[in-house]
Amino acid sequence: MTSDLPPLALTGATGFVGRRVLALADGRPIRALTRRPRPPQPGVEWVVGDLNDSDALARLCDDAAAVLHIAGVVNAPDEAGFMAGNVTGTANVLAAAADVPRFVHVSSLAAREPGLSLYGASKAQGDALVMARAGDWVILRPPGVYGPGDAEMRDLFSLARLGLGLAPGGPDARISLIHVDDLARALLALADGGPGGEILEIDDGSGGYRHADHAAAMGRALGRGRVRMIPVGPGLLGAAAGMATLIARAQGVLPKLSRDRAAYLAHPDWTARGGNVRLQTLWQPHITLDEGMADTVRDYRQRGWL
Repeated sequence: MTSDLPPLALTGATGFVGRRVLALADGRPIRALTRRPRPPQPGVEWVVGDLNDSDALARLCDDAAAVLHIAGVVNAPDEAGFMAGNVTGTANVLAAAADVPRFVHVSSLAAREPGLSLYGASKAQGDALVMARAGDWVILRPPGVYGPGDAEMRDLFSLARLGLGLAPGGPDARISLIHVDDLARALLALADGGPGGEILEIDDGSGGYRHADHAAAMGRALGRGRVRMIPVGPGLLGAAAGMATLIARAQGVLPKLSRDRAAYLAHPDWTARGGNVRLQTLWQPHITLDEGMADTVRDYRQRGWL
């Protein structure tokens, strides 16, 4: 791609997914929002500010070809925290992007069931704001995203290393997954065109997994044999979340397993529906679960996480 193309405006550029979008942009100029100054990076123009900084958002979106709105809040101490990051923040980016031709919004499968959690409800409200946009838009709802540098699934890998796996939602509950690089490529493809005015749920092309399948793949990547599954019903999951919350509060941090997260983890069906077919002429996933798990384990070991 040539450097005289108009830039893509990117929020969430310093996060897990955003970093891979920058890495895979293939010469496409990116204008990226950051809370603090960053060292120069080829092809990237950093804009210092946040989702509440209207001047920074205006600079971010000025003459952009498309907005990739990845930034969001996945964990917060209360409803206000989720609303600020996922609703008010999205409204602010939409206002700044009023004249941008295309708006690509990263949501979550949790938005499909907004009654289960504050997180899902806030993502659904953010989606509703995007759908009311006068210009072109598309909403991407990825499932569980994993890959090198992902700290969210680190505890599951640590359990698999011990030969254990968790099965929230029951033994037949199903989830979809996608490697971060496949998600980043989908976002870059959508920035240049494709379906508009739609909500797309995408995954790695598998159609979904039982938790036992996921745990077994982690075990294979770690060189272990059989992984023994531990059923975790809603009651036990809620109790574990309560304990994790008390411990995290004493440490002054947010718990990874919050009560809000436990509420949607117990849902039996987090499989993606139909988005891969809608995007098949534009994008297809390339990284299988075993390839992705091996990639993740290599990275974790290099970081000293395992």
